[in-house]
Amino acid sequence: MSTPLERSAELKQALLDFVFDAEGDVAVALESFTKAQLEKWSKSPFQGQSQSTMAMDMFITEGNVGNKTPIDCFMDEYAELTESDRQLLTTWHRSFNGLFQVMERSSTGYELMNWLTTKRYQVLPNGLQEEAKLSRLKPGEILVTRISPLSETEWIFSGPMELLGMLGKPKLAVAIGNFKDKYRQHLYGDAPELLEEAWQSVEKYHQEFADFFGSSEVTLPGYEFEKKFKEFQEILTKKQLEQAGIDGSKSLKELAEESGLSPEEMEEMTGDLGEAQAANQLLNSGKSIRMIMPKVELPKPLQRAEHLTAMLHPRWGASFLEDYQLLRDRLSQDSDTETEGLDKQIKKYLEDATINPYIWQNLAKDYPKSLENALRRVLQKPDFDIQKDLQTTLESYGKPAEPELPEIASVPLHLNDLFQEALAEVNRDKNKGKSKAKQKAKTGFGVR
Repeated sequence: MSTPLERSAELKQALLDFVFDAEGDVAVALESFTKAQLEKWSKSPFQGQSQSTMAMDMFITEGNVGNKTPIDCFMDEYAELTESDRQLLTTWHRSFNGLFQVMERSSTGYELMNWLTTKRYQVLPNGLQEEAKLSRLKPGEILVTRISPLSETEWIFSGPMELLGMLGKPKLAVAIGNFKDKYRQHLYGDAPELLEEAWQSVEKYHQEFADFFGSSEVTLPGYEFEKKFKEFQEILTKKQLEQAGIDGSKSLKELAEESGLSPEEMEEMTGDLGEAQAANQLLNSGKSIRMIMPKVELPKPLQRAEHLTAMLHPRWGASFLEDYQLLRDRLSQDSDTETEGLDKQIKKYLEDATINPYIWQNLAKDYPKSLENALRRVLQKPDFDIQKDLQTTLESYGKPAEPELPEIASVPLHLNDLFQEALAEVNRDKNKGKSKAKQKAKTGFGVR
């Protein structure tokens, strides 16, 4: 009789064979799911050698065949499966992708920590993994893989694993950012409470923005918006301090003294991170909140924009556009003679991944006819109907049908700390380089 671990391998292999050999609806669903995933991943810098294998593994638990999952179809096909088999297969719907660190290695398995949530898992290999990769899983190794439940306390590896090595903080921060871009739906793994809190923070950010600026959409000169936006973020930081039980009316110096930081430590922190970010670090002293609202940095081109438009939505998040007002002006003219600039901008908005469907919905609501005409020209579809065809067109350009967790969402404290420490480390290295360069310039033959 097979052990649960051995049975998990038998069931997983049978499930993979079933999906791979399937015809009809399952085959169509697999092809559609895999194509969508590979297209999405092609735009991510986080590439691996097992993309198709990963997509197939994800399809098993996340794909849809009509109103069923592939696991449901598999169980329908094989009536001889035992009740324990069916219970195990059903738990695999909880499988998820994670960016893990190996904490411990034992004779039977590994203790992994998901860096996105700090939750730990006892994970066992079941014979379907590459021995060469398993042999490299030593404490400190960072890897991207999927895990599936085996029991109440144990998990198994699922699908391919990408080994990233033992990463310092800057490279680890980059790896987490890449993971978020590629596997946004698995951002918080099996910690739905963190995901819910993150979504609530987006709604709160939207409301705070609307209260401060008087609207959820505002257009101002870039320099003026940057000034007001900085003030807005300082107010948010103050409110976070108050929520953490820290007196928001006190100066950063006073807060630092109360938290036990030396003047030198405070100077280094503010120099590397800025006062708003440094204030965020002080929140760690109380641990009364779990998540931190990240500081949004406007790129220099946006700060210099003649007309910068900021748009906030409780689900789609924040968009900052330097040419949105120009597009509105062009659409409002609805000219049949001056279409080149408009069409070029429409094409750019279609191809730009940061232009989300909410922006398109606003344009379609305000300029339905002129936008429809422009899209007919750009798409070379004279029968294009903006009411019926806009959503499918946006999806064909890789734009999500539903909102994904925006960049303005709060992040767990431990990730906030990691990103700040990584930034500080990078800045220190840059400053050291500048200092050495200055010394070399003063003593070199080039000085006159």
